[in-house]
Amino acid sequence: MIIHFINKIASQRDKTISAASVAEVSLDPVLKVFARRLLALCLILFFPAYCLAQEDPEYKMEIGAGVGLMGYIGDFNANFTKDLQPMGTIMARYNFDTYMGLKFNASYGKIKGSSSDVKDYFPAFSNEKYTFDNTLIGAGVTFECNFWPYGTGQDYRGAKRLVPYLFGGMEMTYVDIKNGDKKNDISANIPLGLGIKYKIGKRMNLGVEWALHFSLCDYYDGKKDPFDIKSSGAFKNTDCYSALQVTFTYSFMARCKVCHNEDED
Repeated sequence: MIIHFINKIASQRDKTISAASVAEVSLDPVLKVFARRLLALCLILFFPAYCLAQEDPEYKMEIGAGVGLMGYIGDFNANFTKDLQPMGTIMARYNFDTYMGLKFNASYGKIKGSSSDVKDYFPAFSNEKYTFDNTLIGAGVTFECNFWPYGTGQDYRGAKRLVPYLFGGMEMTYVDIKNGDKKNDISANIPLGLGIKYKIGKRMNLGVEWALHFSLCDYYDGKKDPFDIKSSGAFKNTDCYSALQVTFTYSFMARCKVCHNEDED
């Protein structure tokens, strides 16, 4: 009797193990099908976003031009909005990354003014006023720093289309003097300014910038020390000019897409 009971329990255990094995074998294909469908769903959801991120390349170079107004600031004028004259610029920009860049530019413009524009007394022009209409040709390099990363905003860096920036650098300026103590002059100036740029498209950039150019000479107006006061120092009794311009540049020379971590090295 006892032997019969033990055999019955063993038989039931074997049936249970066999059923579990069958269930495991039948469940395995179901898991495989589920895993395949889950993987396909993930690809459908995330692959377009990955492609979108890859469609926003980062360009090393820009080339373009700008037009605007420039104004003389010096002994014969202290008003930033008086006697503004047209100017033009051609430029090239090398972008180190989405924050910093180096701009090379060449500009052409005119400045004018008169001793009658100010209330100061000039001993040399007490009987007759002095006027000038000179031409400035400059070339230089400036370092630019953006407040935020610059781009279309579609890449993984979180770049923004509209970005303000600061810049400063060094330029050389040739002055063609029509009425003054000399016919021409060449001197250095230090431009400091700020601007804002907007990425119209992947390769097109629109900007507005303003700069004040601190000259190391006193011949922009053609006259040196019209007050007849001797002075010394790099920026004492020197002339300046302001420049406000709208720029348009085209981006090219994309960075290597597979080397997206090169800026992190």
